[in-house]
Amino acid sequence: MIRRVAVLPHPPLLIPELAAGAADECAELREACLAAARRLTSASPDWVVVGAAPGAPEVPEHASGTFRGFGVDLGVSLSRVTAPETELPLPALVAGWLRERADASSVRVHLVDPASTPGQCEQFARELGEHTAVLVLGDGSSRHGPRSPGGEDERAEGFDAGIRDALAKADTGALAALDPALAAELGAGGRAPWQVLAALADGPWAAEVLYSAAPFGVGYHVAVWERA
Repeated sequence: MIRRVAVLPHPPLLIPELAAGAADECAELREACLAAARRLTSASPDWVVVGAAPGAPEVPEHASGTFRGFGVDLGVSLSRVTAPETELPLPALVAGWLRERADASSVRVHLVDPASTPGQCEQFARELGEHTAVLVLGDGSSRHGPRSPGGEDERAEGFDAGIRDALAKADTGALAALDPALAAELGAGGRAPWQVLAALADGPWAAEVLYSAAPFGVGYHVAVWERA
């Protein structure tokens, strides 16, 4: 049975070495993510991670990788077991970075294709089974404000406000009802992982949002759900 869920974004700027001049601006977001990750470890040192990547590549257990492709050769590992380096997608790299800083033993990363339908997300959740500690990685809309990476869209604010409220209430129905087409138009890469969570996490839950903002034109939400 799932005891605790942490919902986090996974931008490269979470990592100080990659954030460069924006490291200080990202401090509040980073601390919220690390606090959520530590709470996950207190439920279990072994996490299951749900993220999204095109094609849903399989991530080897105990794999190691590096952020070299993002400009800094910073290595991470998905477990305390030493393994040869392999190319890992961003969600797996961030999960490994969080694991090390939250003192977790291992993270098993499962990736869903971002274009998956709600029904496919539900099937994905069924295949995952039950786990004690689950980390869900996904960003909100990338279209907040005139300097946003996806270009400004006035619908972004309402969309991410809905995500924040759903996470604050552990409202799996609201997450399950997200419109894939709207999410895609708004550049919200977290839609599919959130819908996996909706199918995976039967309640009741006590929920807390630790962070919700769009500091760089992208919606970032950090929340922890604990079984009530």
